[in-house]
Amino acid sequence: MFLLRLAFCFLMLIPKFGFGQVVPNSVLHVKSTVDFELTGDSSAAWNKTFWVRLPHRGGVKKYQTKIKVLYSPTGIYCLFYCEDEKITSTLREDFTDLYLEDVVEAFFWTDEAKPLYFEYELSPHNFELPILVPNDSGNFFGWLPWHYEGVRKTRHATKMNAKSWSAEFFIPYALLKPLAQVPPVKGTKWRCNFYRLDYDEGSSKWSWQLTGPSFHDIERFGTLIFE
Repeated sequence: MFLLRLAFCFLMLIPKFGFGQVVPNSVLHVKSTVDFELTGDSSAAWNKTFWVRLPHRGGVKKYQTKIKVLYSPTGIYCLFYCEDEKITSTLREDFTDLYLEDVVEAFFWTDEAKPLYFEYELSPHNFELPILVPNDSGNFFGWLPWHYEGVRKTRHATKMNAKSWSAEFFIPYALLKPLAQVPPVKGTKWRCNFYRLDYDEGSSKWSWQLTGPSFHDIERFGTLIFE
């Protein structure tokens, strides 16, 4: 009985001290926020929501990885924390194959009736890959945004520390047009997933929801519910 009580107390401390928690039933409730500036990790706006741990899905390294998500009247905010002893990031250009090195990724499938979704990747050195992906029963290919400027541009920032790095980014609804259910309102549901890749020793990976061999296994994505 004592051991059971001790285990229960430890589990209650996890959200308080920020280890992150696994959200049950593949559903993540997203709180609203006013728009804010990005620093890489330190905005006070993030205090209104909790960390969600991304389970380790393969590879040697089992670093702690976790995320936070918020939404505003103009777009979606994401924050990743990545424990890491060695940063592998040599690419110094946007729109490159960032997934071949350390990277975080977010996928947003706003309408299940249409096999079209948005993918966003960000490297430790703050280079990005935003693409729109048509996916016909696993036959998929990404398209880069056209006239990518003004209100359609993302905002993003990263920070690298001795044993970790963080990535913060904002995806404007203007960039997601013409996807359906954009912008979301209270009660809107999107399918989504969040990933991390690390290349310290071979390839290690993390994901919120477990997918098949491909990250583009959209039928296994989780669900965002906007509050």
